[in-house]
Amino acid sequence: MKTVLITGANKGIGYETARQLLRLGHFVFLGSRDLQRGRNAVQQLKNEGLTRVELLSIDVADRESVGAAARELSSKTDRLDVLINNAGIAGQMPQNASAVALENIRRVFDTNFFGVIQTTQAFLPLLKKSGEPCIVNVSSDLGSLGNQTSADYPFADVKLTAYCSSKTALNAFTVMLAYEFRDTPFRINSVSPGYTATDLNQHRGHKSVEDGVVAVVKYALLDGSGPSGKFFGDEGETPW
Repeated sequence: MKTVLITGANKGIGYETARQLLRLGHFVFLGSRDLQRGRNAVQQLKNEGLTRVELLSIDVADRESVGAAARELSSKTDRLDVLINNAGIAGQMPQNASAVALENIRRVFDTNFFGVIQTTQAFLPLLKKSGEPCIVNVSSDLGSLGNQTSADYPFADVKLTAYCSSKTALNAFTVMLAYEFRDTPFRINSVSPGYTATDLNQHRGHKSVEDGVVAVVKYALLDGSGPSGKFFGDEGETPW
C-alpha cells in the first residue's frame, strides 16, 4: 500500500485519481483548498466504501498553508510515497499574447507553477523516506512547445498565454527536478490527462474523467525502474 497526497483533489481529475488509487488499495490524503468541498469529497468516497482517505487542507498558492499541511502530514505518517501535483487553474479568458493582463498571468503561475514548486519542496523530506518515491506533475499537452508549433496538432489554435505557458514552465521544473534526483529511486514526470471534461474547461472536453486519469494513475505507481524526467499522455510520451 502506498501513501499518496493529491492536491486539488476535491473534484475533477484529482478526485477521480483519488478514487482510482483508493480502489487499488492505497491510502490517499485528499488535498483541498476549500475545506467544506474537501469534506464532501471525502464523504462521497467513504460512501462508496473507500475508507482509506483523509482530508488535508492545503492551498498550494499560499506558502503558510503549504507549510502547515506538510507539518500536519508529518504528524500522521512517517513517509509519503507519491505526490500528485494536480491543483491548477485556467485563468481568466481571453488570453491573447498581445493583450493578456500580467495580473492574470501571475495568478495562474502562482498556482500552476510556483505552487507546485513550493508544495514539492515542502513534502520532499517525507518523500525521501519512501523506498520508491514518485512525483507526478499534472500538466497539459497545451504546454508542449512541440505541439504548439506543429500544424498537425489538433489544438494548434488554442493559444492561452497564461495557462499554456504555466504548463510549459511546469514541464521545465519536471526536467530540472528529475535531473537533480537522477541517481536516486525518485521517479518524477509530467503527465497530461488530455482534453478531459472538468470545471477547468466548462466540461467541454471529449474525454471522461475516468479516461483522463488513466495516465496519471499509471505514472503515480511507477517503481524505481520506471522512467523519470519525461512527459507522458495516455498515448505514451509527449514532445516537450
